[in-house]
Amino acid sequence: MVADMIQYKKIKCLLVLLIMSLFSSTVFSERIKDISFIAGVRANQLVGYGLVVGLSGSGDQTSQAPFTVQSMKSMLAQFGISLPPNVNPQLKNVAAVTIHAELPPFAKPGQTIDVTVSSIGNAKSLRGGSLLMAPLKGADGRIYAVAQGSLIVGGLGVSGADGSRITVNIPSVGRIPSGAMVERSSPTILGGADNFILNMKTPDFTTTHRVAEAINAAIGPATASPLDGSSVQVLAPTNQAQRVAYVSMIENLTLEPGVASAKVIVNSRSGTVVIGSHVRVTSAAITHGSLTVTITEQSAVSQPKGALSGGTTVVTPVSDISVEQQENRMFLFKGGVSLGEIVRGVNQVGTAPGDLVAILEALRAAGALRADLVVI
Repeated sequence: MVADMIQYKKIKCLLVLLIMSLFSSTVFSERIKDISFIAGVRANQLVGYGLVVGLSGSGDQTSQAPFTVQSMKSMLAQFGISLPPNVNPQLKNVAAVTIHAELPPFAKPGQTIDVTVSSIGNAKSLRGGSLLMAPLKGADGRIYAVAQGSLIVGGLGVSGADGSRITVNIPSVGRIPSGAMVERSSPTILGGADNFILNMKTPDFTTTHRVAEAINAAIGPATASPLDGSSVQVLAPTNQAQRVAYVSMIENLTLEPGVASAKVIVNSRSGTVVIGSHVRVTSAAITHGSLTVTITEQSAVSQPKGALSGGTTVVTPVSDISVEQQENRMFLFKGGVSLGEIVRGVNQVGTAPGDLVAILEALRAAGALRADLVVI
């Protein structure tokens, strides 16, 4: 009886562990709004030119930035102040800047957006300055917003009389939160007459197919149909209010996106190497060693053998050359090894990031690397 009870408890524990493992299985579900966007619903870039005033002597040197003086004269002329043609004021407290911002979709007049202000002259710092009213234009040349306000500069620049200088971050760039007011809405169309198109942020046939399946399962058959590896056409109500609620429901549907193709990303400047989890290597043998050549130059003094020999004391160079080759064992990759085995095998020879890049390029040239090697 006791043995039966112990056996029963064991079976019960196994069932509990099995159920917990089923519920704890990792499923990477994402919302449709996180992996796609509606065609036509996009932000627009704005750019403008203006003047930053109120600087503490860190503005443009007008002798090297004449456009700053020209801009100031044009602004003063609008207020009825004219300067003689042969007068060029030394504007140490003024800097010419460019302003850029992003106009979000559906932005309406009266709303505010953040702007970034960057010096285009030789101003040392924009700290403490204020941007005067500057229009921001779109790619079509029309004014969509007007920027003005006090700058927030995260950088710091200090210089001494002897020319020494310390700079922290970039003091010639600043931001103005909510520094531009929208004056005109950008044209944004929420789909066509009876449909809209979802474009994938990362084109993938599997993800596109699963998005269409998720929408059809939630709304009904033939509601969504894939157009290609990046777009899905979705039927939608013609009423605008109903369409907004309809899009809200669709973008919150969840699905498991397709797995990206196997890639190895190499940053040739920083030596950073990112290997995808699906990277595989076929059978290959690798050895990687380094050859170090050291040349040491020394000077030796050569004196004559006798005092009456008539020779002179000379200095002769002596070169000492040594060659050292690091001995690394060859290791073998079996076919179909995974990411962990690749990293473990490469670490056996103690390679640096640059050496790892050379190994990956050699594997790709040999046809053993089953992945796309992307160098950025």
